[in-house]
Amino acid sequence: MANHPSAVKRAKQNDKRRARNRHVVSTCRTLVKKVRAAVDSADTGAADAALADAARALGAAASKGVLHKNNASRRIGRLAAAVAALKKG
Repeated sequence: MANHPSAVKRAKQNDKRRARNRHVVSTCRTLVKKVRAAVDSADTGAADAALADAARALGAAASKGVLHKNNASRRIGRLAAAVAALKKG
């Protein structure tokens, strides 16, 4: 544990940020799973809606610095490709 006052403050800040980041990442994972589940069940309407939610959450995570922008973009692209393949047939 930190002893110096500034180190104590820094530890508190790190804990808060870690909790916030874990929430964002967890939410993104859940939304991505919903897209994959909709694709697996061949439900195009649900897949479109879930993709929109997941893309929004991944973009927000990237803008907050929780995820790298290329990582978020790659995930969105792969989900979009899966949904497009589902629509195609």
